[in-house]
Amino acid sequence: MHHDEHLGQLWEHGLGLAFAAERAGLDAPVESCPGWSVADLVWHILEVQDFWRWIVSEEASDPSGYAEPERPADAELIPVYRRGVDALLAVLRDAEPETPVWSWAPRGHTAGWVVRRQAQEAAVHRWDAEAAAGTDWALPADLAVDGVDEFFEHFVDSPGAGAAAVDGTVHLHCTDAEGEWLVTEPDAAGRLAVATEHAKGDAAVRGTASDLLLLLWRRIGLDHQGDRFEVFGDRAVLDRLLARTDLG
Repeated sequence: MHHDEHLGQLWEHGLGLAFAAERAGLDAPVESCPGWSVADLVWHILEVQDFWRWIVSEEASDPSGYAEPERPADAELIPVYRRGVDALLAVLRDAEPETPVWSWAPRGHTAGWVVRRQAQEAAVHRWDAEAAAGTDWALPADLAVDGVDEFFEHFVDSPGAGAAAVDGTVHLHCTDAEGEWLVTEPDAAGRLAVATEHAKGDAAVRGTASDLLLLLWRRIGLDHQGDRFEVFGDRAVLDRLLARTDLG
């Protein structure tokens, strides 16, 4: 996806999250984020967006100067969040994508990386809010394919503590868009290798782009096999891949 498309997706899903939160109610539980209410979800994304707005507006090379905002009262939470979406977009639209900024990602130190990450963050958390509201909502297929690419580019450098070695190969295949990934683990303690190609793996999973992305982010599980996923081969290899990433 292009930079301007990511900006548009950030605007759409950032505001879509607010509407979903209103429908759900701030006290509703967010089952995909255990222990959180919808109010906690909105506050989390508000904080995240404020942080990256500051990083890009300051062209910061170090995050230590950032001052965290105070959490608004619940009655003000969604209005403050909406204003934060507008403020973030204003900064990101004005920034050149190549502008160097700090980030936690070894291969993501530009304002363009922030735009893409925030589009993905807003969309996945919109899904959280929509699910809390009882809505069967899916990410757009093109954004979800981009999200799977981004996940494998930036979230698979090393396994989480105590994660077992994948010990095999996994093929992921979209059923509603062009998107295939063959995942291997050259070093059990290191970065996954991912090729965007059709190939046979020890395990394979087929589903919509949205469902595959949500599976990687552990929003939904393979218990939906049959109505959302087709799984082939050695299921244990796939399970180990899905459990590998530290999403904390």
